[in-house]
This record gives sequence, C-alpha cells and structure tokens, in this order.
Amino acid sequence: MVAIFAFPDDARWNEAEDSVQFTVGIGEFEGSVFIARRVFHGRIGARPTPEQCVEHFHLYRTEFERIAEEKVRDRALDENANIRIT
Repeated sequence: MVAIFAFPDDARWNEAEDSVQFTVGIGEFEGSVFIARRVFHGRIGARPTPEQCVEHFHLYRTEFERIAEEKVRDRALDENANIRIT
C-alpha cells in the first residue's frame, strides 16, 4: 500500500519554536513539521531572518517534504506526534 502524503500550502514562521512550521497529513493523521532556524543557518551560511527561512523553505520545499515523509515512515515523531527537522 502506497501512503499518500498531503502538504497544505501553510508554511509560516513560528516564533515560539524559532522554526518554520508546516502541516503534513496522511490519512487521518495530521501533524506539524518544525524546521529549526539552525538548519537554515547551516544552509544559508549566516543567521537568517525568519523571512529568509520561510523563503528558503519555499525554494527547497520538495526536499523538506521528502524529509518529513521519511520521518513519518520511520515513526520519528516527537511526544506530540509532530516532526522536527534539526
């Protein structure tokens, strides 16, 4: 059986998490994916602003969605059933 993942176009900056946040859905499961600012720091090469993080997410959205899919398949979820990309 092939899993069908859904990724609504809802990426946004989450100040409390210091992360880009977006939603992942599969069947009845829906959770949030958090990409820490330090991930973007490593990719951009400087401490990025929230706006730069969201922009970089959109440029590489497919890559981040693929990572989220892998984490769901591996059941690499936090205690709240969310996904953290660090």
